[in-house]
Amino acid sequence: MNSDNDKKLGPPLWLLAELTYDCPLHCPYCSNPTDLGDFSDELTTEQWCKVLTEARAMGAVQLGFSGGEPLLRKDLDQLVKHGRDLGFYTNLITSGIGLTEKRIAKLKQAGLDHIQISFQGADPEINDAIAGRGKAFEQKFKMAKSVKAQGYPMVLNFVLSKQNIDQIEAVMELSCQLKADYVELATAQYYGWAYTNRDHLLPSQEQLVEAERQVNQFRDRQQGKGPQFIFVTPDYYETRPKACMNGWASTFLTIAPDGSALPCHSAKMLPLKFPNVKDKSVNDIWLQDFSFNRFRGDSWMPQPCQSCDEKEKDFGGCRCQAFMMTGDMDKTDPVCSKSPDHHLITKAIAQALNPQGKIVQRVNQRKIVEADIARIKL
Repeated sequence: MNSDNDKKLGPPLWLLAELTYDCPLHCPYCSNPTDLGDFSDELTTEQWCKVLTEARAMGAVQLGFSGGEPLLRKDLDQLVKHGRDLGFYTNLITSGIGLTEKRIAKLKQAGLDHIQISFQGADPEINDAIAGRGKAFEQKFKMAKSVKAQGYPMVLNFVLSKQNIDQIEAVMELSCQLKADYVELATAQYYGWAYTNRDHLLPSQEQLVEAERQVNQFRDRQQGKGPQFIFVTPDYYETRPKACMNGWASTFLTIAPDGSALPCHSAKMLPLKFPNVKDKSVNDIWLQDFSFNRFRGDSWMPQPCQSCDEKEKDFGGCRCQAFMMTGDMDKTDPVCSKSPDHHLITKAIAQALNPQGKIVQRVNQRKIVEADIARIKL
C-alpha cells in the first residue's frame, strides 16, 4: 500500500452490484464493456449474499443493484431483502423494462429503498430509437408513475448526447409531469459502447452551453418547486479532469457480474489483474490487493501531476480515460490542460463535429426475447 495513503483509507462506502450485463435494450451510450463475457460465469445468489455480508461488515452503507438490467436476475428480490436486512440503503438502477406494479410492490416488501428509472428521450419516437426497442417509452412512463404511486422517491435519469440534448426542455417538462423528485441530466460518459460511438454522441460546446442555459432558466421558473435537476456535463470541455470515483479505491467498490472486484465499473479494461470475490474476501481485496493499491495516494503520479497543487482535488483524473486515449494508464488524464496529451481531447472534439460511419448499437451475446422479459414479471 502507498505509505501516503495508509492513514486515509477507510471502508468502501458505496457498493455497486452489477448483477448481470444482460439487457433488453441496445443503447449506443452504454458504458458496459463491449466484451460482455460469458453469462454462465455470473455469481450465484449465495455468492452475492456473501459479498453483501462482507462489504457491510467492513462499513459499506449504500448498495446499488445495476447491470445491464438487474431485473433479469430472478433472485433480485432475495438479494434486496438480504441487503436491507444487513442495514444497507438499497437502490435499484433500472431501465424499467420488465417492471410491473406487482414487482414494484414485491421489491418494496423486500425492503428496497429507492428506484431510479432511465429514459432515453422525452418522446416515444426518440426514446425507442435510442433504446433500440419498441414501446420502451410507454413502459418506462407507466412504471415511473407506479413507482411514485407506491411511495418511492421518484428518481429519473436521462443520458444526454447529441441524439437528444436538443430536447432538454421537453425532458424537464416530462420530469415535472411524472412528479419526479430528483432528475439527473447526465451527458454520456465515454466508456464501453459509448467510447466506440463517441463521435456520434459528444455534443458540441454550443449545444452544452445552450442546454445549461435552458436548465438554469427552467430552475428559475420553478422557484424551488418541482424536481431537483442535476446537470452533469462531459469533462471533455473542462480544463481539469473529474475526481474520478472520488479517488481510486477510496469510496466506491464495484463487483462485476462474474465476481471481478473493481475500483470503478470501467476499470476491467486496464492492464491489471483484478481479484475475484470467488477467490478472496472483500476485506482482503479492499485492503491488500495490488490492483486496488495501484493508484491510491499520489506516489504513482507522473509529472505534471506529482508537483501540481490541485492533485488532491482530481487525483490525477481518470485512469480508464488516460488508458483509452493514450494507451498508458499511468499518464495524466488528457482532459487536463497541463497534460502533454491534451491535444487528444481537442482532436476528439473536432472529430465529433463531423462523425464518420454509422452509430453502433449495443448488442448482447445472447438474444433477449420476450420470454426473458416475461420471466421477470413475477
